[in-house]
Amino acid sequence: MEIFWTGLHALRVRNPKLTGNSSLWMFPIYGSAAFLAPVMNHMKGKSVLRRGLVYMTCIFGGEYISGLLLKRRGMCPWDYSKSPLQCQGVIRLDYAPVWFLVGLFYERLLTR
Repeated sequence: MEIFWTGLHALRVRNPKLTGNSSLWMFPIYGSAAFLAPVMNHMKGKSVLRRGLVYMTCIFGGEYISGLLLKRRGMCPWDYSKSPLQCQGVIRLDYAPVWFLVGLFYERLLTR
């Protein structure tokens, strides 16, 4: 999903190759989404709004913690410090709707 996302951002700079990129650090970070499985089991039967908000919060938390740890070591592959709705350069609050939907997407993948 990240390659797709960064490839779409290439449209802004009119890069017709739509080149996307990532970092090897992202494998364990995205792999930690598997820890959402117990949360998802607990959320069964709750409203879509509640589930999406919980998943969004978990994703923000994971991104924040991993971003700070990597940033302290000079290894963070992303830097949101120039974005207006950022927090310590490691999360962007304007991504809330994206993480809401991604959480529901993970739910669908992991609960089959």
